[in-house]
Amino acid sequence: MQIDLLSAETFAHGHPLDQYQWLQDNAPVYRHAEPDGPGFWVLTRYDDVAAVGRQPDLFSSQPTVMIADPDSANPVSMSEDHQMMLMMDPPQHTQFRRIISREFTRGPAAELRPRIGELSARIIDAVISRGECEFVSEVAGELPSYVIAELTGIPLQDGRELYKLTEIIHTAPEALEADAQTNAIMQMFAYALEVYKQKLEHPTDDLASQIVHAEVDGRKLDEIDFQLFFMLLIDAGGDTTRNLVAGGLHELIRQPDSLREWQAHPSAELNASAREELLRVVSPVIYFRRTARRDLELHGQTIRAGDKVVRYFAAANVDPRKFDKPRRLDLHRFPNEQIAFGTGTHVCLGQHIARVEIDCIFHEILTRMGDFELLEPPQWLASNFISGIRHMPLAFRQI
Repeated sequence: MQIDLLSAETFAHGHPLDQYQWLQDNAPVYRHAEPDGPGFWVLTRYDDVAAVGRQPDLFSSQPTVMIADPDSANPVSMSEDHQMMLMMDPPQHTQFRRIISREFTRGPAAELRPRIGELSARIIDAVISRGECEFVSEVAGELPSYVIAELTGIPLQDGRELYKLTEIIHTAPEALEADAQTNAIMQMFAYALEVYKQKLEHPTDDLASQIVHAEVDGRKLDEIDFQLFFMLLIDAGGDTTRNLVAGGLHELIRQPDSLREWQAHPSAELNASAREELLRVVSPVIYFRRTARRDLELHGQTIRAGDKVVRYFAAANVDPRKFDKPRRLDLHRFPNEQIAFGTGTHVCLGQHIARVEIDCIFHEILTRMGDFELLEPPQWLASNFISGIRHMPLAFRQI
């Protein structure tokens, strides 16, 4: 089996399930070559992927969660004194996360349900009479863009434009024009700087204002802290929902019996189990890297201090050691301990809001649209980090 988890081509039609299975069965700790780096360890079994996320004392998020080491020319590496929260370890990560964590807990997320439901209905209203749409940009990408815009106190239209930048940021550089990613990041930072200035002078009760006026260890966050924080919110606030909704509907279209059953017999219980199953099967975030803090042994392999250890979430979510018939879409699967949102201290902060978004938009889709027909094969994002459909035109019947 040829293993290549670096090329975006490997993920051009979704997750490489055969590669994941071979690794789980034959090399659960696999040394992957890296043309422009020292190589990295690949973890694909559920228990290993889950455990490493819960051990920041052994596996650090620094210097980055990406496979490639930071490039000093990359604008995200704009200062040695500033880090994005994703690349922090406790206790610093805990302090930064606490700034906004309350707004993302289960209770406040549930309070957003009526408004998210309104936005979901508005999104479907815009396409329902046409009988066809470009599903990713007109439906799947709209809701998370709107929600994160409202949470951060920026215009909804700006949320839509920022979403376009995140798609560029996650695309493999070889699939883009030269400097496209750098330009997208700089545009994001420039926008964030204007938000920072506005919220500094005219604070409200939104997340952006909270971050601008927050303190960590008695130090106020500065504009660079805010730019990195803002980029993370916009980026992570859209990825899971956008790619889950598009990828989830694609899975349902491919398995029409499951789609028909969900539409015919919706219930709170089925809605919840179906959502978790789609999260398991779609797994929008492909991997997160950690860096070993000391020498250790895992499945007979010696991992040295400083080695890159990369956790593949979608592989974990189809591990037959954890899930019965893992390649089967089972909307009634229980229990379903999927880890599409990660594990441990870095478990996705927005997971509860994402679940509300998924519930609300699928309610609108399943109760108002039917007889879906793909008008052309879906086009996937060229990325080895995010698994997502970027273009999926489809026709449908209004229910």
